[in-house]
Amino acid sequence: MEPGNELFKELFDLTGRVAAVTGATKGLGLKMAETLSLAGAQVAVCSRDDAEARKISEELSRKSGRKCLGLAADVSRKADIDHFFDQISANLGPVDILIANAGITVRKEFTDFSEEEFDETININLKGAFQCAQAVLPGMRGRGWGRIVFIGSIMSFISLPGRSLYSASKAAILGLTRALALECAGESICVNAICPGPFLTPINLPVVNDPARYREFLTKIPVGRFGQPDEIRGLTLLLSSQACSFMTGAGFLIDGAWTAQ
Repeated sequence: MEPGNELFKELFDLTGRVAAVTGATKGLGLKMAETLSLAGAQVAVCSRDDAEARKISEELSRKSGRKCLGLAADVSRKADIDHFFDQISANLGPVDILIANAGITVRKEFTDFSEEEFDETININLKGAFQCAQAVLPGMRGRGWGRIVFIGSIMSFISLPGRSLYSASKAAILGLTRALALECAGESICVNAICPGPFLTPINLPVVNDPARYREFLTKIPVGRFGQPDEIRGLTLLLSSQACSFMTGAGFLIDGAWTAQ
């Protein structure tokens, strides 16, 4: 084996690992699940659409040759979370890598948000991530290794008009990341957050499909474009692998230098 290949295998090979990715049937979640599968992990994906989750898991298996699992789960419901992880343990084994990606956004003026919209956003974006981590952490501790990756946002650091609820939920993700990383420090369990800026994904279609708003957004991004979904792969693999063994408790921006200004 070439020396470079040995180094890559030591740092990034996920063979023998089991990964769970929530909200993984489209957008960045799909790319993250695909990345882990191609790196050697057995991957379980979930979404609220059972047929779509199963379809994606079959596609991942065909591409990677690895066993994958797709299930319906609403991460705002603890019973669904428990069932999802029980099925992963029964079919793939205990989870080594969690990517808590499931999330929603609602764009409205602050005074127009309903209590129902508040509850749904917090239940999915924050409580869902919290309870998924609770489900996998005991097993990671028992095996002495784990990677938990929460999905924050550029809105964890800055905000825009109409994004108060989403920003609140994603800022909370950073607090969760830091606190859990401290609780797990010294246990070979790394807890980090990926914080994407604008990417060409379904969640950003309201902006992309509005020419004036799209042009306005581009003026805020020094690299002059939205991110491509494939560009999430490198950071995903890094934070899911042995390569990040001294990286924990951090929120990693991937935003085309928006927040560098």
